[in-house]
Amino acid sequence: MGQPLKIGIVGTGAISGQYLSTFDRLEAVELTAVADLDTDRAKAVAEAHGVRALGVDELIADPDVDLVLNLTIPAAHAEVALKAIANGKHVYGEKPLANTPAEALPVLEAARAAGVRVGCAPDTVLGTGIQTARKAVDDGLIGTPVAATATMLTPGHERWHPNPDFYYAPGGGPLLDMGPYYVTALVTLLGPVASVVGAAARTRDTRVIGSGPRAGERVPVTIDTHVTGVLRHESGALSTLVMSFDAVATRASNIEVHGHSGSLIVPDPNGFDGEVRVHPLGGEWAVLEPSAGYRDAGRGYGLADLAATPAGEPFRASGDLAYHVLETMTALLDAAARGTEVTVESTCDRPAPVPLQDAPQAA
Repeated sequence: MGQPLKIGIVGTGAISGQYLSTFDRLEAVELTAVADLDTDRAKAVAEAHGVRALGVDELIADPDVDLVLNLTIPAAHAEVALKAIANGKHVYGEKPLANTPAEALPVLEAARAAGVRVGCAPDTVLGTGIQTARKAVDDGLIGTPVAATATMLTPGHERWHPNPDFYYAPGGGPLLDMGPYYVTALVTLLGPVASVVGAAARTRDTRVIGSGPRAGERVPVTIDTHVTGVLRHESGALSTLVMSFDAVATRASNIEVHGHSGSLIVPDPNGFDGEVRVHPLGGEWAVLEPSAGYRDAGRGYGLADLAATPAGEPFRASGDLAYHVLETMTALLDAAARGTEVTVESTCDRPAPVPLQDAPQAA
């Protein structure tokens, strides 16, 4: 009790830097080791942060690691998580939980059998942006929620990413890449999803890399790059989702929530803070001051929230939530392919709200 959770990172690519910078100000967690298939990169990160560089299997078995932070590519998420669980470790991973629900479910089942926890990004919903919007919904500022919109339009990641191949292969695409931020926010605001309908399209068979040593090279596109659909929440609210790598820009809000007596503009769910605006019936748009969430949060706060939650109690960035979000997204792709409404078989508890506070402390 009161001791930080000892963390070992598997995967020291670009996203690890955001976690590492956050860990410096989180007392609930302590980094003890890192590992990567690129051993030189792991050594450089280890030296910069004063920890050990280990082999992947060595780190997973290390007695000085309580939890494995899984920052590998999505195709390896389930494999690494299962190895960690088999060694008695808790697991927290980058989104998505796995490439498919069929890969993700054994992770949750193994964790329950082993008595360890599984958490998963995104934890952006724990910041003051989404949490202030959630409090406005819970406090009845817009009345009963009836609808929401969530929009993410970009011309494609190949313009800036030097190795964008995986964005355009199965397991990639705008929905599975960026959708976890938006769908997790919608579940946080409105509760779990019961069913979905959708449509999807692909405008190009190749993409041209725009930066790095492979600039000018074409990569094949084997998945749909514009996905739209409607999520029917268990509460009865309907969320319209548009995720695209085919458009240029939009002036629409990232997320809006509409109720009988008001509307909310919700900030970008890929960030932790941002401005929340409310328009009451008969009134005008007004900015809400931050009233809930972790202040000045960054990637890793979900992990610290896990560490701050006593054993046996639900934590917010849970594997069950991530599984429901993953199944919702894959059901939407299935609905688009079949041209029919698809039931989302799983459900989850709406995560507990975060009172306005600073970083979580060790349990």
